[in-house]
Amino acid sequence: MLFQFITDYLKHRLTAKSRHGTHSPFVYKLADEVIYDFTDKSEYKNIEEQRKKLFNDDSIITVTDLGAGSHLNKNRTKKVSQIAKNALKSPRLAKLIYRLAKNTNPKSAIELGTCLGITTAYLATTSAETEVITIEGCSQTAEVAKKNFDDLNLENIELHVGNFDLILPDIIAKQPSLDFVYIDGNHRKDATLNYFNWCLPKINEDSLLIFDDIYWSEGMKEAWAEIKNHPDVTVTVDLFWIGLVYFKKGQAKEHFKLKF
Repeated sequence: MLFQFITDYLKHRLTAKSRHGTHSPFVYKLADEVIYDFTDKSEYKNIEEQRKKLFNDDSIITVTDLGAGSHLNKNRTKKVSQIAKNALKSPRLAKLIYRLAKNTNPKSAIELGTCLGITTAYLATTSAETEVITIEGCSQTAEVAKKNFDDLNLENIELHVGNFDLILPDIIAKQPSLDFVYIDGNHRKDATLNYFNWCLPKINEDSLLIFDDIYWSEGMKEAWAEIKNHPDVTVTVDLFWIGLVYFKKGQAKEHFKLKF
């Protein structure tokens, strides 16, 4: 599985373009102003300091994994520092999620897969007016995330603990519209397609759905292909680590691969 993942990555690097190889004005602007904006921002500092604390946290928790698990470590009892090093999104990717959310300016943002809460914190920091709703399958992991939110004084996060399949439909039903959804959990084809299809009735022209680990497995690659081909989807951006899905009316259907 790891060999295939590396092979997919190398293929992606060979076929993906930079912003200058993009003929779509929308995607070029997105790449130029959001994806490739690597300038440092003051909002990053406190969250990255919190990440460092997690790297040094040797407390042990019992992990309940309701999804496809980890390629690296399947032990149920883990140190928080171990989870932080293996499971947290890298600073580079977490900051990109922040910029994408900032650019979308959602009234609410939904995240599937809180983990230790670092990416959640980035979402919550985009605006105090944005309600961030996040779901974590493991209660002890969620407790660590909650402590991180408290340490960062983030009050616009609603944390749910339990099975995505049971919790997400109710959350979607209560939302008038879905502006921003980040799906980083389960990593199974059928589940990923279910989450996508559940979201569809509430999407709008400015909605952004982000799918994490689209090259995780053959099943995830198949799910990503089906999502791209859905008639409601107009633009997708494949950054290898994540896939961006847009629903712009009047936009020609196009799929892009960008280096990141």
